[in-house]
Amino acid sequence: MCAALPAVGFLGSGATTALFAAGLGLTALNAFSQRAAAKDAARQTYQQALLAQQAAERDKRRQQAALAEQKQAKEKAEAQNIFAKNIQALQANRAIIASERAGTTVGLLLMDNERQAANYRESINQSLESFRRQYDRNILSTEAQFESRRNQLQSNVNQAYNQIPSLGQTLLSIASSGLQSYIGLQGLASPTPVLQSYIA
Repeated sequence: MCAALPAVGFLGSGATTALFAAGLGLTALNAFSQRAAAKDAARQTYQQALLAQQAAERDKRRQQAALAEQKQAKEKAEAQNIFAKNIQALQANRAIIASERAGTTVGLLLMDNERQAANYRESINQSLESFRRQYDRNILSTEAQFESRRNQLQSNVNQAYNQIPSLGQTLLSIASSGLQSYIGLQGLASPTPVLQSYIA
C-alpha cells in the first residue's frame, strides 16, 4: 500500500486519481471487514465450544452416575441373594440334623448342602466380577467419548482462529490489490504505442 500511494500523483487526471483512491479505500475497508468478521466467527466458535464442552461434561457425569447406581444396585441385590442362600443352607442343615438319620448319611447330606451353597456363592461372585469389569469398561468408554468430543471442539476452535488473516496478510492483500489497480489505471492513462498510432 505504501509503495502504491506515492504513485497516485503519476496517474494523470484527477478523475483517475480519485478512482484509484476510492478503489483502494474500498479494498482496505473490505479487507478489514473480512478480518473483523473472521474474528467474530472465531469468538462465536469459541463460545459455542465452551458451552458444548460443559454439556459434554454434564453428560459424562450423568452417564457415570447411572453406571455407578447400576453397579451399586447389582452388588446389593447379589449380596442379598448370597445372604438368603446362606440362610437356606443353614435351615437345610438343621433339617438334615433333625431328621435323625444315620451318621454317614447325615454327613454326606450336610456336605452336599454346603457344596451347593458354596457353588451358588462362587457363581454370584463370578457374575459380580464380570459386572465390575464391564462397569470399568463402560466408565472408560464415557471418558473416551468425552475426550473425543473435547478434541473435536478444540479442533473447531483452532480452525476458526486459523481463518483470521494476520494484520500483515491484510495489509499485503490491500497493497497487492492497490498495485493491480494502479497498473490497470496507468495503462488507461498512458495508451500503448499501438493505440497512440491510431490516435495520431
